[in-house]
Amino acid sequence: MTNNLKNNLPWVEKYRPSDLSDICSHTSIISTLKNLISYDRLPHLLFYGPPGSGKTSVIICCANILYGEYSNAYLIHLNASDERGIDVVRQRIKDFCNASILFHPPKIKLVILDEADSMTDDAQLALREIVVKNTEKVRFCLICNYVSKIIPQLKSRFSSFRFTPLKEEAIINRIKM
Repeated sequence: MTNNLKNNLPWVEKYRPSDLSDICSHTSIISTLKNLISYDRLPHLLFYGPPGSGKTSVIICCANILYGEYSNAYLIHLNASDERGIDVVRQRIKDFCNASILFHPPKIKLVILDEADSMTDDAQLALREIVVKNTEKVRFCLICNYVSKIIPQLKSRFSSFRFTPLKEEAIINRIKM
């Protein structure tokens, strides 16, 4: 990212951790994810917890490890509160899953759905079908505040990680850094 673009970002984006070692909390989650990535055993992930607890930052750091400079080819990041209907699932996600990647080493792709708890039940059911059909070549990460709003048929396909609020001390240390 050029300096000009980076200077115009909100500070929470400008200083968002880019590596798992930069995450200031959730050590057991980070350790588990590092092991899963190193052994090439990353499952579908369900991150849940309060806003601002690091869920999105953690999956973006994982994507940086997995794909590096090729993130744009292997990753789609959607905000499900903006794009929560069944048409988005059927079109954008399905198209991404089925698209071939040219000129890059073959790797499993990643679909990140932020605020997945705002998706309609019909969209979640459609997503479940796509998850089942694409497990060999795509991993999904659902991020939500309220895990109870994810339908059981979808939730059962994911490894769940509960994010707790960040401790005040960790936030202060990060701001000072």
